[in-house]
Amino acid sequence: MDLERPLRHPDTESAPLMSKRARWLVVIGFLLPGSAQVLAGDRRLGRFGLGATIFMIALLIVAGLGILLFRVGTLSLLTNGIVLLIVQVLIAAYAVMWLILGFDTLRLARLVNVGRGWRVPVAALSVLLTVLPVAGASYAAVAVGSARGAFSDIFGGGAPAVAPVDGRYNILLLGTDAGDDREGLRPDSISLVSVDAETGQSIIVGLPRDLVSAPFPEGSPMHQSFPSGFCVDAYCETDGKLNAVYTETETFLDGSALYPDAVSRGSSPGIEATKDAVSGATGLEVQFYVLIDMEGFSSLIDALGGVTVNVEQDVPLGGYEDPMTGEWVEGHAVIPAGEQKLDGAHALMFARVRHGLVNGDYDRMEHQRELQRAILAQMNPSNVLLRFQEIAGAGADLVRTDIPESMLGRFVDLAAKAKEHTPVNVEVAPPAVDPAFPDYAVVHRLVAEAVAAASPAEEEGE
Repeated sequence: MDLERPLRHPDTESAPLMSKRARWLVVIGFLLPGSAQVLAGDRRLGRFGLGATIFMIALLIVAGLGILLFRVGTLSLLTNGIVLLIVQVLIAAYAVMWLILGFDTLRLARLVNVGRGWRVPVAALSVLLTVLPVAGASYAAVAVGSARGAFSDIFGGGAPAVAPVDGRYNILLLGTDAGDDREGLRPDSISLVSVDAETGQSIIVGLPRDLVSAPFPEGSPMHQSFPSGFCVDAYCETDGKLNAVYTETETFLDGSALYPDAVSRGSSPGIEATKDAVSGATGLEVQFYVLIDMEGFSSLIDALGGVTVNVEQDVPLGGYEDPMTGEWVEGHAVIPAGEQKLDGAHALMFARVRHGLVNGDYDRMEHQRELQRAILAQMNPSNVLLRFQEIAGAGADLVRTDIPESMLGRFVDLAAKAKEHTPVNVEVAPPAVDPAFPDYAVVHRLVAEAVAAASPAEEEGE
């Protein structure tokens, strides 16, 4: 009661006492919202504010303990759309309550009775300690909403989780650059990422888009039409290259009959056929795909504030094909060799150009992977927090996948573990493999060796 009396029933004639009281109310109201009302105002409002504050603190503690002790389960919960909606509503409601309590605390301070020298500082401090947290909470609520929308747009709905195959998750990465002059979807970049389900250690298999005669596994719907490989023993409308599997399936075959469940699982017949072709080519069963729109890279990179890449050779820009001769005419601009920070437009050109490069298409494949690495490096916590809405918006336009939303938490955990390891890279390219005359037994051996190198714990156990 000794503390409550001067706060609830102050001597309003004493300016020094009222100034001290006002400062106390503002500070304790900020540190523990609702406490000012309990001590000097509406006790029922104060108790509600205190209860809400304790509830929010308890939620944060539980979430923190969950991350430490039950990482995968907690991340899965925190990336669930319904849970994110509840979190968004709670943050918004708490922000409104904070605003009400903050201005009510300013009313309880009775500035007219405060000493003149303290009136402006107390009022300014009260407004500052009210508005800044509310602004932060508002941003957080919007960011959670953006994340919820992005997850819903990108990931494969409510499909059940899928178990790893031989202890690994195998994900096909397709980088596409669709244009008006292109027939169907023709991936420019094809990679298979195989991640150890326990350690996060990964291998990345780079496959050239002009790899021919990709074999389909016996269980694939495409195997009946192409038992010896894509376009080997049957006529194709396309050129038989790996990046033509999508177009052949979607445009010239009855894809919906071959893969009737593809669309309902967030995929398409063409993508499923491409997954089967990559499975046969590498010997690893492909479970999921991630389709990356190269055009969308531009907006993502701008959202990140640009990316820094290591340019190993001058990259010519502005070239064109002479309509009379059909020959390629080099442009006058270049991205110079060395470490360069690129905006979205120049990064897209860096990923697209192949004419004028020493190794042509293979250099372009490496540029696209270098750009992917640079984007991941730029995805640091501070950058993501500062630019979250832009990144989430760009990501929704950039990526399609059939990874179920229920597995998002597991993959977030694996992504964090993967940062502790250096990926093992396998390039299906000359001199080891000739894309025009590939020996798939050699490809399988290279991939198997990479898996063994990325699984040291298994080797030691053997």
